[in-house]
Amino acid sequence: MSLLFKTEKGKVEILKLYDEKLAALNINYTYKVVETTFGKTNIIIAGDQSKPPLILVHGSNGCAPVAIETYSDLIDSFAVYAIDVLAQPNKSAETRLSMKDDSYGQWMNQIIDKLALEEVTLAGFSFGGLVILKTLINNEDKIKEVFLSAPAYIVNGNPIKALFKFFVPMKRYMKTKKTKYLERFLDASFTEKDDFAHKYLSAVFTHFSMDFTPVPLIKASEASKIRTPITLIAAEDDIIFPGRKMIKRAKKIFPSLKHTLLLSNSKHVQNKKDNSTISSLIMNS
Repeated sequence: MSLLFKTEKGKVEILKLYDEKLAALNINYTYKVVETTFGKTNIIIAGDQSKPPLILVHGSNGCAPVAIETYSDLIDSFAVYAIDVLAQPNKSAETRLSMKDDSYGQWMNQIIDKLALEEVTLAGFSFGGLVILKTLINNEDKIKEVFLSAPAYIVNGNPIKALFKFFVPMKRYMKTKKTKYLERFLDASFTEKDDFAHKYLSAVFTHFSMDFTPVPLIKASEASKIRTPITLIAAEDDIIFPGRKMIKRAKKIFPSLKHTLLLSNSKHVQNKKDNSTISSLIMNS
């Protein structure tokens, strides 16, 4: 029995959109399912397997095909492993882990061990940033470098703004199914219009039980122990994780902070131009 998908029909609808996005990427790929102590994890493997390994970690309410599309410029330069994060509307297990301990870090390091990877580059967006930082806290020995785009877990924005710009429109859409509320949410979140996000999140908000647990913040004592080079990309107009506030705190708490970039005129979800800029940073690291 499904734990997070509200109905089997709803699950089919969401995974059909998943498959449509993956097919639209027009790339060569294989699936791999990795067994972890937290549940089965689905991985899309693409790119040049003779090149260095790159693990992509998508954000909340996302999936691996979206992560590949976001950083599609990297396909020819890396052996790409796009992870379906647990308990999200995708093909991995529906096991919801705690954000208060290092469970997400244990999970990711188990995946790295099962894939027999070394010198791994990790790139993640939003909630994916939390997963990556938890990975470094748990065990960073096999991680070469990380790239965090508008990541969770470093700062939080004004809760009143987040409530009225994000959560109220989301809840109203879930209750009424009126498109205007979904469009308000998307306008507050996305720098540029995304037709797939409109279809996918419409299905997710309708058919999936989302996690509304408040996102914690990394402790300065934990951040101070991280040795892995960190590149932080923050968004100036991000309501959830404000960019200037994020860079200011990151410079105080991360001794391994290698580079920061503040994307001007960018909301929480970057546009294609900014994603290409981030991809260039990763390729030239």
